[in-house]
Amino acid sequence: MKLFRMAAVLAVLAGPVYAQMPNINLMQDAPSKSAEEKAADAEREKAYKETLKKIPDAKAANDPWGGMRADPPKQPAAPKASAATSAPKKTKNGTAAN
Repeated sequence: MKLFRMAAVLAVLAGPVYAQMPNINLMQDAPSKSAEEKAADAEREKAYKETLKKIPDAKAANDPWGGMRADPPKQPAAPKASAATSAPKKTKNGTAAN
């Protein structure tokens, strides 16, 4: 009886798993292109690339509000240092290595 219950449980669990994996091939095999079609595609691609080369380069962005802006603020002059602070600093002379 236990064997029958185990088989029933496995069958119940395997059903949804099997339903998620269809064996149907929905993609049909496309026929390969003939030599004429390949030549036509190559010619079309060449014409496309030549057309792309004819497109002019993009110009700089136009700024319609550029004239409305004020000049950038001027930097204030740096304060001049006094004679006391401009004196060279004293350094310690010694032979001990740090």
